[in-house]
Amino acid sequence: MRILIVDDSRAMRMIVARTLRLAGYDEHELIEAVDGLHALEVVAQEPPDVVLCDWNMPQMSGLELLTALRSAGWRIPFGFVTSEASPQMRAAALEAGAMFLVAKPFTPEDFQDALDPVLA
Repeated sequence: MRILIVDDSRAMRMIVARTLRLAGYDEHELIEAVDGLHALEVVAQEPPDVVLCDWNMPQMSGLELLTALRSAGWRIPFGFVTSEASPQMRAAALEAGAMFLVAKPFTPEDFQDALDPVLA
């Protein structure tokens, strides 16, 4: 399985990857994108099995990325990993087609709760 981590912060991409390994996903291939535009390129070249994406990024936000993927016909399971976790944002994420939202700060258990049903 391939998991795409999309975040404009290199440090946060590293933290997400480390937490995924601690959550037991160390057998999965972790790939990265620095923003939504880069993620679109990665998906076109080597489609992942799931996308974990930040909400606020330059060039293209996570919500814009999700909308672009769905408009292009991609049905890749998509979830947000963000500090923006208001009820309104959760509703917007789910309405756009996200399967889950993991709020920062997060734990390995948060990723297990979100990803186990998706990857099963």
